[in-house]
Amino acid sequence: MRPIQSFRVVPSLPDNLEPLRRLAFNLYWDWAPDLRELFRRLDRDLWETCHHNPVALLGSVSQERLQEAAEDEGFLSHLERSVKSLDQYLHERTWYRKQRHPEAGRPECYAYFSAEFGLTESLPIYSGGLGVLAGDHLKSASDLGLPLVGIGLLYQEGYFSQYFNADGWQQERYPINDFYNLPLHLMRRPDGSELRIEVPYPQRVIYARVWRVDVGAVPLYLLDTNIEPNNAYDQNITDQLYGGDLDLRIHQEIMLGIGGIKLLRALGLHPTVYHLNEGHSAFLSLERMREFLQEDGLSFTEARELVKSSQIFTTHTPVPAGIDLFPADTVMYYLGNYAQVLGLGREEFLSLGRENTGDFQTPFNMAIFAIRMASFVNGVSQLHAEVSRHMFAGLWPGVPLGEVPIAGVTNGVHARSCVAPAIQEVYEQYLGPNWWTLPPEHFDWHQVESIPDEELWRQHERVRFQMIQHSREKLQQALRERGAPLVEVTRAGEALDPKALTLGFARRFATYKRANLLLRQPERFKRLLMDREHPLQLVFAGKAHPKDNPGKDIIRQIIHFARENGLEKQFIFIPNYDIYTSRLLVAGCDLWLNTPRRPREASGTSGMKAAMNGLPNLSTLDGWWAEADYVNTGWAIGRGEEYANQDYQDEVEANALYQVLEEEVIPQFYHRDAEGLPRTWIARMKQSIRLNTPLYNTTRMVKEYARRAYFPTHDRYQILAQEHYQGGKTLAAWKSRIFQEWYNIRIQSVDATAPHDLQVNAVVEVKAVVNLGQISPEDVVVQLYQGPVEATGEISQGRPADMVFQGQDDWGNSLYVGEVAFSTSGLQGFSVRILPHHPYLGTSVEMGLIHWAA
Repeated sequence: MRPIQSFRVVPSLPDNLEPLRRLAFNLYWDWAPDLRELFRRLDRDLWETCHHNPVALLGSVSQERLQEAAEDEGFLSHLERSVKSLDQYLHERTWYRKQRHPEAGRPECYAYFSAEFGLTESLPIYSGGLGVLAGDHLKSASDLGLPLVGIGLLYQEGYFSQYFNADGWQQERYPINDFYNLPLHLMRRPDGSELRIEVPYPQRVIYARVWRVDVGAVPLYLLDTNIEPNNAYDQNITDQLYGGDLDLRIHQEIMLGIGGIKLLRALGLHPTVYHLNEGHSAFLSLERMREFLQEDGLSFTEARELVKSSQIFTTHTPVPAGIDLFPADTVMYYLGNYAQVLGLGREEFLSLGRENTGDFQTPFNMAIFAIRMASFVNGVSQLHAEVSRHMFAGLWPGVPLGEVPIAGVTNGVHARSCVAPAIQEVYEQYLGPNWWTLPPEHFDWHQVESIPDEELWRQHERVRFQMIQHSREKLQQALRERGAPLVEVTRAGEALDPKALTLGFARRFATYKRANLLLRQPERFKRLLMDREHPLQLVFAGKAHPKDNPGKDIIRQIIHFARENGLEKQFIFIPNYDIYTSRLLVAGCDLWLNTPRRPREASGTSGMKAAMNGLPNLSTLDGWWAEADYVNTGWAIGRGEEYANQDYQDEVEANALYQVLEEEVIPQFYHRDAEGLPRTWIARMKQSIRLNTPLYNTTRMVKEYARRAYFPTHDRYQILAQEHYQGGKTLAAWKSRIFQEWYNIRIQSVDATAPHDLQVNAVVEVKAVVNLGQISPEDVVVQLYQGPVEATGEISQGRPADMVFQGQDDWGNSLYVGEVAFSTSGLQGFSVRILPHHPYLGTSVEMGLIHWAA
């Protein structure tokens, strides 16, 4: 029976407790321990039952308990402090204002698009690292006062809840998210009606309503299609994250990208920078170009320049198989109307998402489309940027690999979200209340050494015990739900030894992450686990994608290994991994294990969280760990080798892992002094805190995005957009002319008078005669390119230097002169090249045009 009318029933709070509602609906409580403690204090058992969701807590707590709290002077004092804390936070975020004060008269707005956001466990619209990274990005943007808004989808069923059958095989259930009991605001128009947007799809329009999440001072807007008058299929577009087939996926990505732009316009927002976190939202470029054509009267090439100048793209994928690909016919069916609006033929339109624009058989690649429509592109670690330059080098033919314009902005994590409250108290005492804002070079980081060993170790043991308690409870709950025998439930309540060396492994269960690497030599591994004098134990957690049977099989292998060897107490798998469990594990384990097959891990962030809590890392040199100080803050598995034979690589690295555990990790952890403290281990913990915390956090990361991408992108867009987009029109016309004339360029001669054998640092003058055809010298830069010559005959690690224009000869050739000098001995060489040059270009290789001397 459907209701004839419905209401949103809200808790009835005593007047003096009304501020609780405001606190509950701003996620600042997620990284403010004192605010979380306020809600826990209201009803500790209910706080756990509600999965740490203060909105649900307020809707469930009894009126009697609310009345008691309203008369409790201690609680009211705590409430008053919490309100002041939120107000102070919202008004004292000054970093952005100090950075951009000269631009105060020119409003900025940055839109951050992501398919998932991991903010807190009670808002389950994330699957793993990509989403948590997006959530942390918003939190740090709020901390820094950036004018950023988030755009995403609100999933009715989220990702999935994980449980196991009796055989240890992962099963999935999809609990329904009750949006009205989550920290969400339904956006309404001035007349009180729901704010809805309309997105055109073939033969129909799909409607979406809008919800807002307050992430500190940053609003996150989420689209929800689960409404009438949408049909059943269209309502399901925002049902599941990464669920469904390819058809549903393109529906979701159209809603995220195109719907996201329509959402911004409905809110009256016109961002100056659009940040695409992975390629899922790349279709937003089509809608933005349509706006420029139909609303501003620009041509396609002009619109493309303006869109490109104001977009940045972050790729997280280190392998081509991880990129969204859509068949050409599918793209034309759903988006062919945009081809008509933009005035493009079928193949010209599809070429926007193809590396080889002349290959009409290849599918539409969302990452390539996003790259082509962005002026700043980055990977999420330095190694990942290098891998990405290899993957996408074909988009810039002839450009040396090191100059392929894909930067590296290494990921970080939000420190106050992931560091355990007990450990944060230590940092506040010895580093100051703003320890999380200190840059790496700040002197206060040396104060980590002043933390007494006893105090740091005592707090770590306290956090470890909290993790063990939580692990036991989760295991017992899962076993009860499965109807396991009482003896098995009882045994789970005794899992993990609070004094044993505890390794943590928690992340998405993809095969390349090799969670089963330790099982490679089971007898050798069992000896370590069953050593009574120096016990070792492991805690696993994580989900495999519902369609990833090999990933599920690795989970089953782990569960079976524990059962078959009677190791259920020291080798456990915690079901239904979420943000809350993650935070306990990265703080409560002693060592963080990471075993990806290099170079498949783009970044990895769980190890960063562990390091911030003082945990050393034990990892292969992949992702962020390859650039960290892995000698002083943990241990490396191998030395970064890569093997063609994966089985051989697994065998070699399993041996290296066992050896590090046997010879270094276990002896160091159990080497205690007269006071029972592992001094050497604690020293490594302090190094991990001091060296990793200021580098691998999202405060540093978001500042880097701001300085390298947001600020310059905004400034460049302003130049192109002024005087009714005159700059963009000029650049588009200039590019068109350069493309037409480029292949008429000739380097007529290069003259360098020098002996065959040169002395180090000897200067050689180089002269070049260039026929530029119809292109003027102001439109190009002619460069010397010098460096060591490899065995392949190619210059490696070359360095460019501009040559000086000397005028023209009698035949109209342009004359250039420059100097080369080699600072090292060996086989060295140089060449001459020509690149387009215009003050409005983002980079000199942006156009993919480069002319080398033959």
